[in-house]
Amino acid sequence: MALDITEAEAANELMRLAKAIAKHDRLYHAEDAPEISDPEYDALVRRNAELEAAFPHLVRADSPSRKVGHTASASPLSKVRHEVRMMSLDNAFNAEEVEEWVARVRRFLSLSKDDPVAFTAEDKIDGLSCSLRYEQGRLVRAATRGDGQVGEDVTPNVAHIADIPQQLDRDAPEVFEIRGEVYMARADFEALNARLMDDARALAEEKGEEFDPSKIRQFANPRNAAAGSLRQKDASVTAQRPLKFWAHGWGAASDVPGESQEEVVRRIERWGVPVSPLFARFDSAGDILAHYETIAAQRATLPYEIDGVVYKVDRLDYQQRLGFVAKAPRWALAHKFPAEQAETTLESIDIQVGRTGKLTPVGRLAPVLVGGVTVTNVTLHNRDEIARLGVRPGDRVVVQRAGDVIPQLVDNLTRDETREPFVFPDRCPECGSEAVAEEGEVDVRCTGGLICPAQRTERLKHFVSRGALDIDGLGEKTIDQFFALGWLESPADIFRLKQRREDILALDGWKERSVDNLLASVEARREPDAARLLFGLGIRHVGAVTARDLMKGLGDIRLLPRKAGEFDAYRSDNPRGEDEKESPFNTRMTEAVKRIFEVRTDGIGTAVGHALADFFHEEHNRTVWNDLIGEEPGKGVVDPPRYEVETKESPVSGKTVVFTGKLETMSRDEAKAQAERLGAKASGSVSSKTDLLVAGPGAGSKLKKAAELGIEVIDEAGWAEIVKAAG
Repeated sequence: MALDITEAEAANELMRLAKAIAKHDRLYHAEDAPEISDPEYDALVRRNAELEAAFPHLVRADSPSRKVGHTASASPLSKVRHEVRMMSLDNAFNAEEVEEWVARVRRFLSLSKDDPVAFTAEDKIDGLSCSLRYEQGRLVRAATRGDGQVGEDVTPNVAHIADIPQQLDRDAPEVFEIRGEVYMARADFEALNARLMDDARALAEEKGEEFDPSKIRQFANPRNAAAGSLRQKDASVTAQRPLKFWAHGWGAASDVPGESQEEVVRRIERWGVPVSPLFARFDSAGDILAHYETIAAQRATLPYEIDGVVYKVDRLDYQQRLGFVAKAPRWALAHKFPAEQAETTLESIDIQVGRTGKLTPVGRLAPVLVGGVTVTNVTLHNRDEIARLGVRPGDRVVVQRAGDVIPQLVDNLTRDETREPFVFPDRCPECGSEAVAEEGEVDVRCTGGLICPAQRTERLKHFVSRGALDIDGLGEKTIDQFFALGWLESPADIFRLKQRREDILALDGWKERSVDNLLASVEARREPDAARLLFGLGIRHVGAVTARDLMKGLGDIRLLPRKAGEFDAYRSDNPRGEDEKESPFNTRMTEAVKRIFEVRTDGIGTAVGHALADFFHEEHNRTVWNDLIGEEPGKGVVDPPRYEVETKESPVSGKTVVFTGKLETMSRDEAKAQAERLGAKASGSVSSKTDLLVAGPGAGSKLKKAAELGIEVIDEAGWAEIVKAAG
C-alpha cells in the first residue's frame, strides 16, 4: 500500500496513534467513560492499520494492533489471568468488506468456489465481556476481559445475575468457560436512572436542601450502566442492578461438546445460559448479509442495545486452521451499524468554558428520540465546526448518536435560509477576558487564567503541584474546600492562609499538627525557585523546561511583564502583510522573541512569545502577578531570588543531548533538567549539531537519523551512569 507520507512522518503518526488509542481504550474498557464515538475510534484503528501495512518495519512494541481491551491494573478488584486469551474482533463497515472477508476465508482454506462454507450470525450486544469458568459443572470464577490476558474477578457479583446459572447440567465437561456479555435492557436502564434521580431528590428533601437535578450523576447509556454495575467492589451494589447475560462463545475447555459453532452454542443454551434470540446459521455471504438487514430493521424495537452483527465460520476445524492475527480471530468479524439519525430544531447555542480555558459551543436541541435515547444537547466542537455547518439557533438539523453513545450534529437542513450567522464570542462568558485562537489552532481559549471561575481551582491545584511549588498538605480536596469557603481566590491567597489558622482548625478532620504542617509547608515556599513559580502559573506553552529556559535568560522573574509588553507592542507594530510568505514572518517573530526575552536556547519560539503577551495583556492577570510577586522585591507575598543555573562539570558539558523513546525511570522534563545541570544543552530534535542521543524503548525516527549521522547513542541506564558519575 503506497501512502503519500515519509517514513519519519509515519513513525511520528504511529506514535501519536498508539498513545491516542491506548487512552481511549482505557476510558472505554477500564473507566466506562468514552470520550469519542465508535466510528471516530474505528477511524484511528484503521489509520494505524494502514500505516503498519505500508511500513511494517515501523510497527511499535505498544502498537494497538497487538493489544486487546485495556489493562485492569487500576481497578480495585482482584486480577484473574485468562487460561485462553479473550480476543477482540476485526470490524467491517459495509457489505463489500464482509464479502472480502468471506473471500479471504475461502482463500486461506484453499476452498474452491463449489466447496461449501457455513457461518453463524448474531446481533452484537453492547455490553461488558465476561468469562464464566465452570468446573464439574459448578461456577467457580467469573472475570471481565481486561486486556485479554488479565481481567478482573467479578465472581461474587455475577452471583446476583439471574441469567447466569451457578450449576450446569451433568453432561457439562469437567472444565468449560462460557464467554458472553453482561448487559442492561433499555427499560431497566431508564428505570435505574429514574431511581437514582428519585433517591437523590428524596435525600435532598430529607436534608432540607434544594434539589438540583443537573448535579445528579446518571449513567450515559446501558453499556456504561452494565459495566459500572458489574465492576463493583461491593457485590451488594451489583445485586441492586438489573443485569442480564447472554453467551456467544467459550474459552478454556477440557472437551468441546460439538463440531461447529452452532452445535456448541445450542448446547450452552440447553445448559440454561441465554444466547441471542437472533443467533442463526447460514450457508453464504449473501445469507448473512440478508440477516444483517433483518436485524438492522428490528434494531430500534429490540429491548436491548446492539451496535452490529457478528459473523463466525461455523466449522470448528476451519476455525482452528484459520487461527488468529495479533488480537483477533481470522474466523470472526463484527459488521458494525451506521449511526442512527433524527431531525430536530437547534434552539440555542451555549458556550461552555473548560478547566483549560477552551470555549466549547454546545447546541441545545428540541428533545428528539435517537436510537431509543432522548437527545437534548449536542457538542458543536469549536468555532470552525459552527462555520462549516453554518448553524444558527432556529435551524432544522440532523442529529446522530455516533457509535450509539455520543450525540453529534451531522447536517443543517435550513442552511440556505436568510438569518444572521452565529457570532462566536471573543470574550470569555465566565470572566470577560479576551478569548483567542492561536495561529494554526481551531480552539478558542480564555486568556483569563487565574481569574476565570471555570479555570481557577484547576490552576490553583497546578500551582501547588509537585512540578511547581510542591506545597505539602494542599491536595485537590483541600483546595476545593478552601475555594468553596472563599479562602482561596488566587495563588497569593495561599500565602495568607496563616491568618486563617483558627478557621482551618474548626473544620472537620483538621488537627493542630496537620494545620501547622500545612502552614509550615506554605512558609517554606516564600522564596520559591523562579522557574518553578513561573511554571506554576499555568501560562499556556510555558512548561517546566520553557520556564527554566526563560529564567536562564532573564535571571529576574520580575522582568517578565515588561518583556511581554515589549513583544505585545512589537507584534502590534509588525503584523503579517497580506502578501508576505510564512517563513520570513515567522523567522522575524522568532528572532524578536529571542531578542526581547533574552532567550539562550532553541526551544522557545513565537508560540511562547504570544502566550506571554496574551497573559500579561490582561489587566487582571497583571493584578494577580503583582499581588503574588510584586513589581520589586518585598512588594509581593513571595520573594523569588534571582535565577541562577548551577551546573557541574561532566562528560556532556557543552554538548547537545537529545532524549527519545519512552523513559522508564524519569520524565522527559526531569531528563532535560539533568542535562542542563551537567552543563549540556537539551534539544528536541536530532541534527548534525547533536552530540548524544539517549534512546528509550519505542525510539523511532530520531534513532534512525542519529544512526545515519553517526551520532553516539546510549540507553537510559547509560545516561544514569553519566549522571551518577557527575555526583
